[in-house]
Amino acid sequence: MRANGIIKRKLGNTGLEVAPLLFGGNVFGWTVREAEAARLLDHFVASGFNMVDTADVYSTWVPGNHGGESEAIIGKWLNGSGKRSRVLISTKVGVDMGGARKGLSKKYILEAVEASLRRLQTDYIDLYQSHTPDKDTPQEETLEAYAELIQSGKVRSIGASNFPAETLREALEISRQGRLPRYESLQPHYNLYERAQFEGPLEALCRERAIGVIPYYSLASGFLTGKYRSRKDLQGRRRGPGVEKYLNPRGFRILDALDAQAKEHNCRPGQIALAWLLAKPAITAPIASATDIDQLDELLEATRLRLGEEDLEKLDRASVYPQEEPRTA
Repeated sequence: MRANGIIKRKLGNTGLEVAPLLFGGNVFGWTVREAEAARLLDHFVASGFNMVDTADVYSTWVPGNHGGESEAIIGKWLNGSGKRSRVLISTKVGVDMGGARKGLSKKYILEAVEASLRRLQTDYIDLYQSHTPDKDTPQEETLEAYAELIQSGKVRSIGASNFPAETLREALEISRQGRLPRYESLQPHYNLYERAQFEGPLEALCRERAIGVIPYYSLASGFLTGKYRSRKDLQGRRRGPGVEKYLNPRGFRILDALDAQAKEHNCRPGQIALAWLLAKPAITAPIASATDIDQLDELLEATRLRLGEEDLEKLDRASVYPQEEPRTA
């Protein structure tokens, strides 16, 4: 399907068709306030893009927040803009929000989904995801809760986030044997720097079972945009603590490769990093966040960039994992 020149991709077997970039709602209630969030979302949709990703736990890490802030901001925008029919909403459940608000038990999921629906001001969620595995709850119980939600119309499809290959494979088998809904998408931590967790058995499983993949931290917390090249660049930045680990010889080698490709294609390093992800056969659409319109336009334009085989090989070589190297910055 094509809209505004944007070719949509099928998200696994969900029946959902998504534009090749998801807006990451983790910034709402953190670095982006309500009014600016509405401007960004309006622009995102007007540009032909259609899926917004969030979670009930966003953004508990901000002092004074209790969780649900991102969902609430998205809900106000949905209600005020009248664009619910043009947008796919994905949210997540399971990460500790304080007190007893955590896990993937049937009881908790059925409570948590109602809270998410209220905050989102909608009567259904397009993609409801298990945010992280819950070792204390049998997967069959979790999937039975989702079956009830799908049957009631409150959830259209389900996905998993942060699941290793073994856990996801087990869930798929439980779904098959018990005739329960299965996870049709996976949201892994995956980008040009962070490759080890997804590439290998997990990627192979997703391709084998036709599971849509929507990776998060697609730009490694902004590192792959090239704006963080030394510890001095991290000073006063909210994402600084999460970026310092990339300031090592391998990280700098990746930035050098991105710089070279960006110069050749007359674009920005972050756009090359997103294009690399989009060229991977297993990837449906990466998730990325923006805090202003210019930044958002840069992300959206990246989806039109096509890298050649030689470009991809250079980036792959630059990001291979060497033996442990000392960090310098």
